[in-house]
Amino acid sequence: MSGADFVNQPLTQRALAAAALPPAELEQLAAVARRAAEAGAEQLRHHFGQLERIREKGRAGDLVTEADVAAERAVLAVLERDTPDLGVLAEEGGRRQGRGSPLEWCVDPLDGTTNYAHGYPLFGTSIGLTVKGLPLLGALAVPALHQLYWAAPGLGAWCNDTALQVSDCQAISQSLLVTGFAYDRHTRLDNNYAEFAWFTHRSRGVRRGGAAAVDLAFVAAGKLDGYWERGLSPWDLAAGMALVECAGGVVCAYDGGPARLEEGRIIACAPGLRQPLIDGLAQCQPLTGSSFGAPELDQPSGSAAMAKPTP
Repeated sequence: MSGADFVNQPLTQRALAAAALPPAELEQLAAVARRAAEAGAEQLRHHFGQLERIREKGRAGDLVTEADVAAERAVLAVLERDTPDLGVLAEEGGRRQGRGSPLEWCVDPLDGTTNYAHGYPLFGTSIGLTVKGLPLLGALAVPALHQLYWAAPGLGAWCNDTALQVSDCQAISQSLLVTGFAYDRHTRLDNNYAEFAWFTHRSRGVRRGGAAAVDLAFVAAGKLDGYWERGLSPWDLAAGMALVECAGGVVCAYDGGPARLEEGRIIACAPGLRQPLIDGLAQCQPLTGSSFGAPELDQPSGSAAMAKPTP
């Protein structure tokens, strides 16, 4: 296989080749991901509607609750017990280096914290496993829907006992899409507002679920046809990217190149929507701040990063 062919492979297949795992070990790791996701989700069920403290982590709207902490603690207990040598990157607790293994868990104990804090029942616990920055497999428990999603290359993508397959949609005009808005949207012009308007005008609708991993799971299940978003972290994406690819979908960067977890800007969709989404995003230019009530963002004295595309 040429170097170009390898780069163009699905990310999960590249990760599988890099990990060189026997099939039995891959299945065992997928089972660990499911157990960890369910352990986190149990804590989310316990705390839902009973929060005593909600605080911001530094950025406006970036919330953390006692449920995030309890769910992460439960997840890490499973991972430490079952895979003590693997590294962990967790949203609340940061990174713990592995012991001689290139594998690293990416843990979002509560994907959709703002939803959860407001009693809006779209959230979950997301567990992804990566190899050298590439998503390999993942699991996502969505308590309010009683759904456990999981996927691994060669094992397929599943929701409970149902195999998943992305949709066969090939036209934006026939699509139902989903996206989100990063926490820095208040301080920059590259904030996804223009893209949201562009695709809303041309599709059957654009949903904003507020939980990236759940959005990606719904794309994998064919409930939604495509997804794009910027400003994400590896724990937001790792499990969901594996779900979409293992369900027959495609994941790429905005320009069509390989998606990178650390860049946090991806497209995930049915194969027939890959090029239409790339082409549509390429046509979008940031709106002026004054058009959405933030004229201060149009001032040259503002942050230089406000108008420059970033992850």
